[in-house]
Amino acid sequence: MRAAPGSFGKAPLVTRWLNPYLRDHPRRRVVTTRSGARFAVDTQDLIQRYVYLFGVWEPHMTSWLRRRLKPGDGFVDVGANVGVFSVLASGLVGDRGRVVAIEASPVFHRRLLQQRALNDCRNIRAVNAAVSDGHRTLTFVLASSRNMGANSIVPYDGPAESTFEIEARPLPDLLEPAEIASARVIKIDVEGAEGGVVRGLAPLLDRLRPDAEISVEVTPERMARLGDSADDLLRTMTDAGFHVYRLANDYAPGSYPAALSGPSGVPVRWRGPVEAESDLIFSRVDAETLP
Repeated sequence: MRAAPGSFGKAPLVTRWLNPYLRDHPRRRVVTTRSGARFAVDTQDLIQRYVYLFGVWEPHMTSWLRRRLKPGDGFVDVGANVGVFSVLASGLVGDRGRVVAIEASPVFHRRLLQQRALNDCRNIRAVNAAVSDGHRTLTFVLASSRNMGANSIVPYDGPAESTFEIEARPLPDLLEPAEIASARVIKIDVEGAEGGVVRGLAPLLDRLRPDAEISVEVTPERMARLGDSADDLLRTMTDAGFHVYRLANDYAPGSYPAALSGPSGVPVRWRGPVEAESDLIFSRVDAETLP
């Protein structure tokens, strides 16, 4: 899947056989990613399975971050999961750079610490906390361990595989002054809670470096169940002088071979409403595409 040239035949192979087989017959391995990092994975989980299969998670986001982060930059990863993007950023920003990996799940926080140790990422500060617009206790619910990244505070009426409670704070309260000053990219992926995270971030926006960019996975349906709206989130960012771009993303395993064999990761200007799950990039750059 990784070494064979091109993408011909890979999509049906991974869709019909490899992906469901590795989900239902989990393997626990230490694998090497395309960036050269080592990751301990359990293929029962979606993200870790894709890292095992393809050596990458979200190839378009990965490509964009590679172009954005330079030595000495800062990266803030809100909803860091097992640390795929935090470890990638650690290598890109180098010894002079800073990475803050914030993850609410105690289980994922421990896995993140494991990945940090495996790769000797001394520039990662891992924080086990939730992020919101105020100080409160939040309850997270996980529906299935087949996608452990779906831990969410969005109300859920079905059977829960696990729950946990954790204290939440606004992002400015979790960051040190030097981390705020150096932040080139802030990535937010919080499964429906992005409205509260961005409201809490708002007082910080005018203190960020001029070229700082914010990536937010926006999920309108889940936001609405928490009383938030994508329109309000966009208004917060545009009122602060940011323009909206959309980055293509596809979670289907069959999309990965083609994405990895060609150019990817170009955010395109977005001017309409956000009605479906979207990866948005907010930048002060005013253009049709982000370079």
